[in-house]
Amino acid sequence: MRGPTGFLLCSLLLVAPHCTEVAAQDLQPDPKTPCANWMGGAPGYPGHNGLPGRDGKDGKDGLKGEKGEEGMQGPKGDRGEIGVPGQEGPRGFPGYLGQKGEKGEGAFVYRSAFSVGLTERAPHPNVPIRFSKIFYNEQRHYDASTGKFLCSIPGMYYFAYHLTVYLTDVKVSLYKKDKAVIFTYDQFQKNNVDQASGSVLLHLSTGDEVWLQVYGEGDNNGVYADNINDSTFMGFLLYPDLDVH
Repeated sequence: MRGPTGFLLCSLLLVAPHCTEVAAQDLQPDPKTPCANWMGGAPGYPGHNGLPGRDGKDGKDGLKGEKGEEGMQGPKGDRGEIGVPGQEGPRGFPGYLGQKGEKGEGAFVYRSAFSVGLTERAPHPNVPIRFSKIFYNEQRHYDASTGKFLCSIPGMYYFAYHLTVYLTDVKVSLYKKDKAVIFTYDQFQKNNVDQASGSVLLHLSTGDEVWLQVYGEGDNNGVYADNINDSTFMGFLLYPDLDVH
């Protein structure tokens, strides 16, 4: 085919493949759509998470902010447990001298005591009864030869006597410095043995004497003692006069 018709046919054949290629490119499905036109495939699975990135470098400290307003005081908290004692602090300065205290009892113990018994059956009346059986007389403040106790430590003393009564009535008195202090009377009952006793607290000064004595006539001299019956006399210091010692 030569001439104009042949030239036109050749031009169409050359243009047709190019148009087909352009149309194919324009009709390519979008992979992001669920169905890319009539030829789109199923969506793929999500990919794995990537590794975390590295920590960045610490930034520089910013400027110090302004002081805020003071808040309201909160409620008082519970009391905490007692802590461990701290270290001993430095020694303080000596304090002022205090006032003089009252005089106390001395460290020395004052002793004065005796306990004696009768050996004679019938002591003479109106004279000191001589108790010659010594139970205790360590300080030797009692004199067995005279029957008298001599005060060497001024203070308060306790004296007591327990006498066996036999054959006749008994009247005795306890003397202090030639003056009768207490009296004891016991009426004897025939065919019987009786007891007469007395006790007293006395304040004595140094040199004071104390003794027992039968008073009256011989009919009142029933103080008795033998190997199974005793008549005793005793005394001891309760407390000394501290203002003297």
